[in-house]
Amino acid sequence: MRYNKIRKMDIVNGPGVRVSIFMQGCCFNCKNCFNPETHDFNGGKEFTDETIARVLELCTPEHIAGLSILGGEPMHPLNVEGTGRLAKALKEKYPEKNVWVWSGFLFDRDLVVSEKAKETLKYVDVLVDGQFQEELANPLLKWKGSANQRVIDVQKSLINGGVVLLEENI
Repeated sequence: MRYNKIRKMDIVNGPGVRVSIFMQGCCFNCKNCFNPETHDFNGGKEFTDETIARVLELCTPEHIAGLSILGGEPMHPLNVEGTGRLAKALKEKYPEKNVWVWSGFLFDRDLVVSEKAKETLKYVDVLVDGQFQEELANPLLKWKGSANQRVIDVQKSLINGGVVLLEENI
């Protein structure tokens, strides 16, 4: 597994000041993706235990609200285990901080039917799911690029057995 970059002070990808990691590799190649340099599974840098340790260290300051995991495609079968290891490590070390993940895969169609993805979702607070669709793009949407995407409260959805959208008062 590989990653493309880490941002230590991100204010765009989720609420508050966050650490963001962009996983490397995506099978969707959405038209006009904002991050096409993350599509090649062979690009970027190797994702290791040291990468996890660095991300956790960057999340230490009190002003860091949480971790955002984007891509590329963090929930792709080649990336999901590493995404899960990172999310789990963050929740174990900083249970008060939240984990947001962006994925082109759909929560209820693709992710809850995969054992590896379900294991990862145990440590995810919010999932923005669905592929970016240029014809539905709207820069005024909160946390997503196109109107087809959903901002999902993962833990409530897992308990409910169906999609529960995140309440907007965060």
